[in-house]
Amino acid sequence: MEAEEKECLAEKAPAGAGDEGWPENFIAARIRTDLAEGRNGGRVHTRFPPEPNGFLHIGHAKSICLNFGLAEAFGGLCNLRFDDTNPTREEVEYVDSIREDVRWLGFDWGEREFYASDYFEQLYQYAVQLIRDGKAYVCDLSAEQIREYRGTLTEPGRNSPFRERPAAENLDLFARMRAGEFADGSRVLRAKIDMASGNINMRDPVIYRIARVPHHRTGEQWCIYPMYDFAHGLSDAIEGITHSICTLEFQDHRPLYDWFIEQLPVPSRPRQIEFARLNLSYTVMSKRKLLKLVEEGLVEGWDDPRLPTISGLRRRGFTPEAIRSFCDRIGVAKRNSMVDVALLEHAVREDLNRRARRYLAVLRPLKVVIENYPEGQVEELEAINNPEDEGMGRRKVPFARELYIERDDFMEEAPRKFHRLTPGREVRLRYAYFIRCERVAKDDNGEITTLYCTYDPATRGGSAPDGRKVKGTLHWVAASTAVKAEVRLYDRLFTEPDPGAEKDGRPFTDKLNPHSLEVLENCFLEPALAEAAAGCPVQFERLGYFVRDAACGPAGKPVFNRTVTLRDTWARKAARR
Repeated sequence: MEAEEKECLAEKAPAGAGDEGWPENFIAARIRTDLAEGRNGGRVHTRFPPEPNGFLHIGHAKSICLNFGLAEAFGGLCNLRFDDTNPTREEVEYVDSIREDVRWLGFDWGEREFYASDYFEQLYQYAVQLIRDGKAYVCDLSAEQIREYRGTLTEPGRNSPFRERPAAENLDLFARMRAGEFADGSRVLRAKIDMASGNINMRDPVIYRIARVPHHRTGEQWCIYPMYDFAHGLSDAIEGITHSICTLEFQDHRPLYDWFIEQLPVPSRPRQIEFARLNLSYTVMSKRKLLKLVEEGLVEGWDDPRLPTISGLRRRGFTPEAIRSFCDRIGVAKRNSMVDVALLEHAVREDLNRRARRYLAVLRPLKVVIENYPEGQVEELEAINNPEDEGMGRRKVPFARELYIERDDFMEEAPRKFHRLTPGREVRLRYAYFIRCERVAKDDNGEITTLYCTYDPATRGGSAPDGRKVKGTLHWVAASTAVKAEVRLYDRLFTEPDPGAEKDGRPFTDKLNPHSLEVLENCFLEPALAEAAAGCPVQFERLGYFVRDAACGPAGKPVFNRTVTLRDTWARKAARR
């Protein structure tokens, strides 16, 4: 293989708005308005703020593209901030995976990597300020009692019996909470807002709780931790964020986000804007559900190619360019909806059609012996690397007397519309010759083991000088030079479009697709694929797009994962139904 063929062709397109500029949407329009009005001194500063409690998924990719893309389009900045306020669920492994995923998508945060834990002391002082101002109090109610006092959507809440504690007593108790004098869960700090508010989030929310859990960055320095709603908006303000872009589930939290910022002497006043999260058919996007799949061994791990995690999609062979294109196409909406996973698969096919080299591979082999081809002879035939891009050049493919073809490409008794190989019929071998099946060998069970064929030497290159035509063209691999490989055929993880829906009373794990993974251990590939780089996408001609996995199979065999088929096979199945 030539040196340039050994390298993956997945070039890195510039991140951000793209050649045609940032696609207009309601968030971009609002930013334009803010700039026109001189808000924030003409600055645009966004952030991507994941909680490091799991691996990122395709929904996070949409947020990453939006936050980094908008900042780039408007000449601004975007921070990467880890909202690490819950040490019971957060791990360094998740931090590392998030960094890797954001970089892989093509975005760079420069020196602007921050953590909510960077601000723990400042957040504590903000809480002290609220207590001094009579806007926060230490509450001794249990978690269950707090829920009971909160009321319902139709009934107002009730004031805690500890709501009117004097500020001096609250300050003392809060300092002792920090010093570790009280048991976990025995006391909390709550904001004093309005227990009769129509927005339950405003009914004296908890802003600090006691938790003796080591933090992945601060160790055992703290035994009290700020709640997400308290830390998130104030972290935005500390960092000078101008536009806090988040998903619709935070819309009802916006009044609380703004309330904290309005009560405290923060250095900036971010504007929160909500957009619809990405819901993708035939998968689940909930971290809780994804964690259940991982912990119960229903998938191989966070990077299982069947999962919608970015690491899983990367291992499956999806490219960052395809994911960014998909995120651009689905746009930014104000209302939640379900996006068909076929649109993501289409974006991947479209991208790989341009960039993936074509190779010959046989997944379910059937041996062919060309009886009139010279024994021991191996000739090299010229093959096109990618007809979409002549710049990818050509390669040599070895051809010999014994070959493998796809078992599905032969039928002993074929229907009229079967245009592949049958006894007495002539077909074309891709880049090679016309062959005709003369006879069939079977084992004691009647299983076909070998096809004995003849070839026409005058048809080298796949055309006949006498002008005769054949309807079938088959892919093949020469047996003597073939690389033996394991191929994993991945399919959709669930059988239903909305597996996370609980209205039918069935747990989402009952909807797992039992055929989401098929492992083929005895596949044969053309020899050039032995040197394919891990993560480099390729097309197996007539079979689909594949990628070499970093792992190896038994005896060091290369492993290839199917990325997508050449066409939407699920749509064809649905049409037949």
